[in-house]
Amino acid sequence: MKALILVDIQNDFLPGGKLAVEGGDAIIPVVNALIPRYPLVAATQDWHPPDHLSFASRHEGRHPFDKIRLDGLEQILWPDHCVQGSRGAEFPETLKTEPAAAIFRKGMDPRVDSYSAFFDNGRRHRTGLAEWLRGMEVDEVHVAGLAAEVCVAYTARDAAELGFATTIIEDGTRALSAAEFARVRAELTARGVRFE
Repeated sequence: MKALILVDIQNDFLPGGKLAVEGGDAIIPVVNALIPRYPLVAATQDWHPPDHLSFASRHEGRHPFDKIRLDGLEQILWPDHCVQGSRGAEFPETLKTEPAAAIFRKGMDPRVDSYSAFFDNGRRHRTGLAEWLRGMEVDEVHVAGLAAEVCVAYTARDAAELGFATTIIEDGTRALSAAEFARVRAELTARGVRFE
């Protein structure tokens, strides 16, 4: 069976949000049109505690997009975003989330970020998504959401490594950096991820 995974389509990643992806709102009608074509839909939410250590505000003298070592991993420091219970962490009202069979939250451990819908960045903890998909007899996933070169790319990479036939729906994603997405796209293609 085929499933659609909607990655982090949340207010803080849309224009006007704390970590806005340019044109991020343009994917919403595309995604809404895609949803009825899939027998199964899952969604993810970045769901950070307010003291998450990936936030630049938690490191004196540091600024958003600086890089540091955090708990043994390279970490980009972000503006505070998708804080648990905040409006920024909510799905936009225009996104049709009702058909989503399950919502998986990630990024809750303050010591490690979590780009992928499957694991945290250190691959120390699972979200349960892979097990849920297998339990639903899914063997193919299509991925859309925000941002293309970060959470969408990490999700697609992990899905492919976990044995799911994986496709990124390009009209259903936008990147923070087009140049970085071009680099990541080549890497993902080499790993067997398709783009359509």
